[in-house]
Amino acid sequence: MNHWQYLIVLAACVAITLPLEFLIGARVYRSPRRLLLTLIPMLVIFVGWDVVGILRHHWWYEPRFISGIHLAALPLEELLFLTIIPICALLTYEAVGRILLLARTPGRLRYRWPDGLVRIADESATRPHESSDHA
Repeated sequence: MNHWQYLIVLAACVAITLPLEFLIGARVYRSPRRLLLTLIPMLVIFVGWDVVGILRHHWWYEPRFISGIHLAALPLEELLFLTIIPICALLTYEAVGRILLLARTPGRLRYRWPDGLVRIADESATRPHESSDHA
């Protein structure tokens, strides 16, 4: 079980934040090009940083807590960490921004697939008032 701890924590992070995409409408996974453009610079810098740190023996990963799968010097779990945690943070950031926008927008809050939470105009405010002088 120890070998799976890191992966289980990462899976829990995904499971906890994934609903933000579909329920709130964070639109992180629905914009894959934008997501990749966000992740690539960070991955280049931090994967490079980790590999240099590992090769220079500045840090290591306890073998009993990782799967043993490595991509060059980097454990699979570390590469997944460097990908999953920023996506979870981005999902949270976008969801909070969307909730704040919805809080400032008039109308009733509804869930609509695939948009997530949306505000709809109150029908009674947009409907013309019926006059009582009908013959």
